Amino acid sequence: MRAIRCDRFGGPEVLVPADVADPVPGPGQVLVEVSAAGINYADTSRTAGTYSGGQALPFIPGTEVVGRTPDGRRVAALTFAGGGYAARAVVSTVDTVDVPDGVADGPALALLVQGLTAWHLLHGSAALRPGETVVVNAAAGGVGTLAVQLARHLGAGRIIAAASTPEKRALAASLGADATVDSAPDGYTDRVLAANDGAGVDVVLESTGGPTFTAALATLAPLGRLVTYGDASRGGRPPVDPAELANRSVAVAGFWLRPVLTRPDAFHGPLTQLLELTSRGVLRPQLGPAYALEDARRAHEDLLARRTTGKLVLTVD
Repeated sequence: MRAIRCDRFGGPEVLVPADVADPVPGPGQVLVEVSAAGINYADTSRTAGTYSGGQALPFIPGTEVVGRTPDGRRVAALTFAGGGYAARAVVSTVDTVDVPDGVADGPALALLVQGLTAWHLLHGSAALRPGETVVVNAAAGGVGTLAVQLARHLGAGRIIAAASTPEKRALAASLGADATVDSAPDGYTDRVLAANDGAGVDVVLESTGGPTFTAALATLAPLGRLVTYGDASRGGRPPVDPAELANRSVAVAGFWLRPVLTRPDAFHGPLTQLLELTSRGVLRPQLGPAYALEDARRAHEDLLARRTTGKLVLTVD
């Protein structure tokens, strides 16, 4: 079968099309004929050799696939061992969910990592309650666009979207944000408070890190929660003073999807609901370019150069 194989670590140039043997499913696994594979920023860390937990060579990247099982089911699946950038992939049977006919490959792939992240940020770490104010940083990103829509669906009282350009802020507004602000750290706190009529906010979803994290923490109202789930700015790890948290009665939580998915209730139920909301048009996953499997290198180049928005997909003939 055709696949994209990495025999060494490096940049997009290490993504090389190759003919490889079909994978063979073992106990508790199923072979999926892949129609499309999702591309995540974490894939670039795996190919660079910097991914948390390490990566053995050689390997086939890709942890998200949509395709058909031997019995004809159309499924979306996660494969944490990789193997998604290929014509066929082996996945665990417990990591597959049926895809409704009304949901195309791209939106289904967008829900696997980004959608589940947004879901657990709001339901779990932030424990969002109806009527609360939510700030979504990086609101035009894969997680951010879905978090804005989910917060609206869950009854948030006010949604403030932070993004870096007028175009990105307009996108967030079109998806349900009540107010938008520039995400630059200088003046961020004042802009967010002004967008909430001078009051502190209940929840901040924060993936930028560095000075933006510090500025976002200052916007919390008593009993407010900031959930950090990334460090896109690579701005270092700002200190958090437990005494300050206690004095203000605010909380900081961290989130990474992978350990959450070890919980038995964390995958099937949430993903099934996300797919159902998408089939009804309640959620609109934002899609980026689709690339042929053989063009995986170009897809990674575009992603790293920030030339794309929305979910990137590799299509497999």
